[in-house]
Amino acid sequence: MLCHLPKFESDRLLVGLDTSDDAAVYKLNEETALIQTLDFFTPIVDDPYMFGQIAAANALSDVYAMGGTPLIALNIVAFPNCLPIEVLGEILRGGADKVKEAGALLVGGHSIEDNEPKYGLSVTGTVHPDRVLANATAKPGDVLILTKPVGVGILNTCIKEELLEQGLVDEAIRVMATLNKVAGELMMEVGANSCTDITGFGLIGHALEMAEGSKVSIELESHVVPVMEGALENAEMGLVPAGAYKNRDYAGERVWIDTSITEAMVDVLYDPQTSGGLLISLEPDKAEILEGLYSSYLSTPFARVGRVTQRREKALYVLP
Repeated sequence: MLCHLPKFESDRLLVGLDTSDDAAVYKLNEETALIQTLDFFTPIVDDPYMFGQIAAANALSDVYAMGGTPLIALNIVAFPNCLPIEVLGEILRGGADKVKEAGALLVGGHSIEDNEPKYGLSVTGTVHPDRVLANATAKPGDVLILTKPVGVGILNTCIKEELLEQGLVDEAIRVMATLNKVAGELMMEVGANSCTDITGFGLIGHALEMAEGSKVSIELESHVVPVMEGALENAEMGLVPAGAYKNRDYAGERVWIDTSITEAMVDVLYDPQTSGGLLISLEPDKAEILEGLYSSYLSTPFARVGRVTQRREKALYVLP
């Protein structure tokens, strides 16, 4: 429906729309490339301060996924006049605290009146043109590391229905509000080949984009994928967001899934994430170094979840 829209091209546009990457990258000069991204959404938790933190962490993640450093951010706000202005203040305070944690500057923004609250950021960052990480540069022989557990979409569904015990709610919020700053900085220190962050298309959807963009095949080992506590159990009871089924339709026949994997686990792998982790493709020897660093510095569960191969019949293979 939108294929008629104009396509913009430039020798300076290092990463654009072609591979559905996390952000755009524009080369300013031989030393600096600009990273630009934008993301916002409706509340997923009741606490306005934590909603602001999660939305900001989600938007900042795109810059880390490209190997960059966030510099400035602008608020994007839609807010109804029926809610107290103090609620908006708490949302903005949460976002500001997360931008500050990232070491970036919050420099303004734009707001409109709307029937449902929405919040996010437009973020600008920088990276050296020769060090840009895209989702289309994975290499055969690489292994894949995932830096956060999956399943928060399922837990968010449970939170909305008030079906989740407080300890699991708190952990879901903590994971979503955790910046990918440490994960991104350490992967750049070690030297990754490719990266994407796991958000709305779920682990399978974003791994599929990496495989197709890189013209390789990817094998995911489902038994080692870190999963949020409570996600599998609630998936078994059918508490799965509609987005997971849309992600299945999107992936279609491009994905092969071993029939021994339970439907609940497949739902978790398709589960749309909010402020998910980084999926990093890098050489095995570098992966060992990175795993050692993550063991010391990363505050979220992580795992080596798969490998990259030469292109085969399917772009993505999900193994038991």
